[in-house]
Formats: sequence, structure tokens, C-alpha cells
Amino acid sequence: MIELKTPAELDAVEAAGKIVADVLSAVREHAAPGVTPRQLDALAADLIAGTGARPSFLGYHPSFAPTPYPAVICASVNDAVVHGIPGRGRLRDGDLLSVDLAVHLDGWCADAAFSTVVGQADPLDVALIETTERALAAGIAAAVSGARMGDVAHAIGVVGRAGGYGLLAGHGGHGVGRAMHEAPHVPNEGRAGRGFTLRPGLVIAIEPMLLAGGADDYSPDPDGWTLRTADGSRAAHAEHTIAITDDGPRLLTAGRPVN
Repeated sequence: MIELKTPAELDAVEAAGKIVADVLSAVREHAAPGVTPRQLDALAADLIAGTGARPSFLGYHPSFAPTPYPAVICASVNDAVVHGIPGRGRLRDGDLLSVDLAVHLDGWCADAAFSTVVGQADPLDVALIETTERALAAGIAAAVSGARMGDVAHAIGVVGRAGGYGLLAGHGGHGVGRAMHEAPHVPNEGRAGRGFTLRPGLVIAIEPMLLAGGADDYSPDPDGWTLRTADGSRAAHAEHTIAITDDGPRLLTAGRPVN
């Protein structure tokens, strides 16, 4: 069932979203060569602990996973697209790092992600990240009242495919609010004018995941969580939680500019 949120409930999601944005900003600032993803996870945990919120990923156990998720953030490096478990290996100069975070505050959830290059950046990685952010911005711009979900999917897919990138097969965004994953599914590619009609009060997380090699295929790690590009190419991920309103899309995880 798709739930439309009231204005007060949108404010509550936005309060959670501000925490997400602030923590992700701190994680981005501390991501550097020599730092481990495990250290970034500990930083996020410490920052969340002082807010009254709880990390939504920690202990999350969907049906596809063999074990509950063991960390606060997802930290995916280089060919890992999403759901990377923060490890003890030190980040190296030039690594492409994607970080995803969701928190619950007073019963309401918000979710966001970013990608960055640690240290000296390869121009190809910069282009991949910038295109992923443009795809996110295009999806958000299309998310207006009366539009169709296919309009959002089409806007994302056009940007990604124009850059020559793959789109992670079978994955996309989702509704969010009381739970981290709610209906509806938000595809990253589709036909304009098709699908569910967007109405005021709908809250969704839009999250393009682009694969540098151009293919959509992936393979899971033995941990049951980490998804890697099948061809070993690098990947980038960007995400915001937004609300559909009569005045246009409302960004609920503000803190990072949408280009």
C-alpha cells in the first residue's frame, strides 16, 4: 500500500533527513587515504548517537540477505556498487567511495547517499560521479505532482545512458517514511507517461546507480550484501529523499547540492 504523508509527517521525515545530511557531510570530510571504512562507520555511529536517532541499516535483515546488516553505513569502494560492508582495509589514493545512510527519528526515516573520490581523482571517475548526480537531479526535477513514475525513471535513464554507463540491473529507489523501504518502487529507467501517478504527500528515495563499464550486470559477494559490477568497472551511487508537493519536489535530505 502506498501511503501519502501529511505536512506534519513530511516535516518529521525532513528532521530525520537533516541528520542524514549532516552525518554524510562529516563522513565525506573524513574520507581520506589511510582511513578505513570501518572508521567512517564508527564516526557515523558516534554522530547519530548524539541526535536521538537510530541507524536504520544496523540489524536490517531483508529476505535476500543471509545475515542482518552489521554496520551503520554502507561503504562501497571502486567496483562495489551498493551495500558494501565497511571493512578494515585502508582507503587508497584514487579510490571511488560510495556511502549510503538512513536513520529513523521519532518513527520516521530518511535515506541518502553520495559518491566521491578519495585523494587524487581520475577524470573518468569524476565524470562518472557527476553524471550520477545529474541523473539524480533529473529524476528529482521530474518528480512533480501529476507526473508518472515512468517520467522519473525515464529522466534518470536518459542521463545515465547518454553518458555510456550501465544501470544496476533490478535496482532503483523506493518509498520511504515509516519504514526504510516502502511502496512504490522507483525504477532508474523506464517509459515516460507510464506507471503510478505522483500525488502530493508521496515520499520517495531516488537513487541512480551507474556502472562505468556500460553493462548492467552485477555479482554478489560471499557476504550476501555487497554487489559488484560484473566486469570489474567502477560504479557511483547518489540518493536523496524527496516529497511530492503542489509546489514541486521537496528535498528532505538537504545538505548536499543537487547539480
